[in-house]
Amino acid sequence: MATPADPLHNELLAALAPADWQRLQPLLEWTDMPLGQVMYESGRTISHVYFPVTSIVSLLYVMENGASAEIAVVGHEGVVGISLFMGGGSTPSRAVVQSAGEGWRMRGQVIKDEFNRAGPVMHLMLRYTQALITQMAQTAVCNRHHTLDQQLCRWLLLSLDRLEGSELVMTQELIANMLGVRREGVTDAALKLQRQGLVRYARGRITVLDRPGLELRTCECYAVVKKEYDRLLPLQPPA
Repeated sequence: MATPADPLHNELLAALAPADWQRLQPLLEWTDMPLGQVMYESGRTISHVYFPVTSIVSLLYVMENGASAEIAVVGHEGVVGISLFMGGGSTPSRAVVQSAGEGWRMRGQVIKDEFNRAGPVMHLMLRYTQALITQMAQTAVCNRHHTLDQQLCRWLLLSLDRLEGSELVMTQELIANMLGVRREGVTDAALKLQRQGLVRYARGRITVLDRPGLELRTCECYAVVKKEYDRLLPLQPPA
């Protein structure tokens, strides 16, 4: 069996103070996160929080007719299941793995107990939650006011920030479901980016060839989200 991914490659876990990490490390469980796996369903009680390491999870809102749209993405910078420690226990969104990989999980009661300590772990999780709320709010603004081309660029950049390398394994149909648009629209937008030499798309794989060019092509929303994450989430544990 392959060696599990290092949990400290998750930036939230890496930002824990040494004493907090020593206390929590034995309570983490490795978990495989295959493409399409549903981490939790809308309205269901959440049993664990998940710390992705090499995977990306999409938080989706699903309409009564089955249509869906992505409201945020979570990768190695964060945690999935914030409603557990925020007191809700469930959420109207669904969490689905959009890029396969590995992660670590922790039982809900453990993270609740940590939060109730009202110490550094609580403050770290609250800062992350504020950053995640910023991403959700900016996604709503972006979907309302910016073009599909700009939305696709933002989505690609946010996903790349949460992966190693410059390649995404992602079909246009899945991207369309994430953005809440028709597949034809994603096809046209992806072809535009390809003609401009920014990406290469083939057989469900999108390779970013010119990241600076992609950043120039996107709207302000990507920079707003990235700046807030960088401001709120230190990558090193406190001394």
